[in-house]
Amino acid sequence: MTSRIRSVAAALVFLGCLVTLTSAFNLPNRSPHVSSRLAFLSMAPKPAQHRTMLTLADRVAYQRVIEEVYWRHRIWPKERPDPKPSLDAVMTRAQLERKVADYLRDSQALEDYWQRPITAEQLQAEMERMAQQTKQPEVLRQLFAALGNDPFIIAECLARPVLAERVIAELYAHGRRFHSDPKRGTESGAETQATVTMAAVSASYALPLILNSSGGCIDDTWTPTTLTNAPAGRYNHTAVWTGSEMIIWGGLGSSSFFNTGGRYNPSTDSWTATSTTNAPVARGRHTAVWTGTEMIVWGGFSSGATFLNTGGRYSPTTDSWTATTITNAPTARRTHTAVWTGTEMIVWGGSPTISTYLNTGGRYNPSTDSWVATSITNAPTARRYHTAVWTGNQMIVWGGYSQDAINHYWNTGGRYDPVSDNWTPTSTTNAPDGRAIHTAIWTGSQMVVWGGTFFDGIIEDLNTGGIYTPGTDSWTATSTTNVPGGRYRHTAAWTGSEMIVWGGTLDDATFLNTGGRYSLSTNTWTATSSNNAPSAREDHRAVWTGSQMIVWGGYDGGYVNTGGRYCAQSQAPMAQSAFSRKTHGAAGTFDIEMPLTGPSGVEDRSGGATHDYSLVVTFSGNVTVTGLPQSQVITGMGCVGSGGTCDPNGTVSVSGSIVTVPLTNIADQQVINVQINGVNGASDEPAVNVNIPMGFLTGDVNGSRLVNSTDVAQTKSQVGHVVGAGNFREDVNASGAITATDVSIVKSDVGHALPP
Repeated sequence: MTSRIRSVAAALVFLGCLVTLTSAFNLPNRSPHVSSRLAFLSMAPKPAQHRTMLTLADRVAYQRVIEEVYWRHRIWPKERPDPKPSLDAVMTRAQLERKVADYLRDSQALEDYWQRPITAEQLQAEMERMAQQTKQPEVLRQLFAALGNDPFIIAECLARPVLAERVIAELYAHGRRFHSDPKRGTESGAETQATVTMAAVSASYALPLILNSSGGCIDDTWTPTTLTNAPAGRYNHTAVWTGSEMIIWGGLGSSSFFNTGGRYNPSTDSWTATSTTNAPVARGRHTAVWTGTEMIVWGGFSSGATFLNTGGRYSPTTDSWTATTITNAPTARRTHTAVWTGTEMIVWGGSPTISTYLNTGGRYNPSTDSWVATSITNAPTARRYHTAVWTGNQMIVWGGYSQDAINHYWNTGGRYDPVSDNWTPTSTTNAPDGRAIHTAIWTGSQMVVWGGTFFDGIIEDLNTGGIYTPGTDSWTATSTTNVPGGRYRHTAAWTGSEMIVWGGTLDDATFLNTGGRYSLSTNTWTATSSNNAPSAREDHRAVWTGSQMIVWGGYDGGYVNTGGRYCAQSQAPMAQSAFSRKTHGAAGTFDIEMPLTGPSGVEDRSGGATHDYSLVVTFSGNVTVTGLPQSQVITGMGCVGSGGTCDPNGTVSVSGSIVTVPLTNIADQQVINVQINGVNGASDEPAVNVNIPMGFLTGDVNGSRLVNSTDVAQTKSQVGHVVGAGNFREDVNASGAITATDVSIVKSDVGHALPP
């Protein structure tokens, strides 16, 4: 035993030195200034390859490519006034190295301590599991493509980390411990690094076929979330959706409160534990919001009825926690609400003790780590178990419960403006009956509340609701035709066209696994399928991914760690991603992201003599394009076509969920809008027009929207390098080689910029 531990220790020190040495160099074929780019290689599969070595620098480079894919899908809340930063702004090279070192260390420990080396057969099986069980096939395809569709690289850099963590967790779960901390997240320095023999490096792998390759799902169906590595069962926890992962944290289990959590990745159908290093103290009935880069948790209560006014900011990119200040923090509380405004988290209401209530709150600014109290002038009556939504400029709170000599179930609320620090009451005319433990969602223009409970001598579980329009301060009732049964402690999610409610309880003893989809436009209800639905439960949590609702955890008489994904296809097809695609000679095909919202992406490559480009748009499911013209450039100079000839029919090519638009005569230094007309997901659904903004600025290799000396220097640094995922933008003429010609093109464009 002693000799084995010594051999592991020696390996740890060795890799620590290796990390330090390789950190002094740029990654292979990679520009050091790639903060604004996201590249995906050609989708064409590659044959299995035999390799003998994968250097640490290689692994770090591939890890960054993986993180770029996830970062691209990371939600940047539309409320935020600042543009989404580059990956380099939120993840350092040292943090990438740490991620690589962590999975290498796990692999080394499995081999040297447990005598359970990861084999080639296991890695092949893990790739196949991902391909067969993925709940986000489009994202998994992007991950595979980003790794060149190379099965060896996918096995080593995508499958190995997931497999190593799962096997380690299983061994710890069975009491076969190596260190006292099963996550080993508190270690630092060279001791956290490890090398790994990896007998599998010379093996041959086959690229698995990703099932459900269209990227869609079957409407009104359930698929379970994996139990492997799932957090312990709990309720009264929180959940947020980042755009690529669901993060759950905290809550109450069978014997204690938790300060643990997990990140569920639907593209690989896998769980990763959140770090407990510097995590807030264990708690339940707290709140959580997603800021675009961090999850902020705050408040709640813990063992011994301890009420809390502490919290923490969790970065999934670095798997690290930062405490929120308690200076000027609101009074400790539970069952309050929290919303994210784009710059601040606003918390309000709740209970500071078992039997008292608050109408106070605070605004927390994570950039300054500071609190400012919310006004109590004209604030709603103190309460708990209310709801809150953010409209884009106001927080609306409504409903809830308080008690003095009698029970109060409120049908009142208020609109809070953080700019003026003022409250305005919501109308009670035609408002729904007072209630608590209901749900509320924001549609973009209206708040929809539904369900809940009140007590007037007997418990009443409600299946009624209301639609509140703040612009007119008015209420409209939701339909009760075909409505789900009354309930509370359920969840609700907004899909963009429907509200989905699910689960809950009738009386804290009868649990439900039924639900309904409410269409705001038609004021109608449709039941959700119960086939393969998760077990009946209350106090679970739900998030909306853009195409599916994920529910997890809760209480059914016990504490559950199961969940499910419910597919609710939008009535209108939704674009998931857009890219400008070019082929760089023999080097392959590379894509530049064109974000669907916010500032446009920047295409820096020249379009040749006739200024030709290709726009590739991926939808949530298979589509047809029925408009005439099928596509067109609606703003800017250029047209749909090729070789300098405009196509009056705007002809596109459609392959399943992917639509490709050929563009020609595209002028430089402009942002255009390309519209695809009559996109239809099914014969009985309405067709929609989809607009994609595209920026064109030849020579802007770092995507800063200005061509300057930095672009020149960056291109010079890559001359003679093989064109790859990390430096293809420097191949400005898309020839397949970075040469003095590319440098000359960039120099000639210095001073050019995109319009503000």
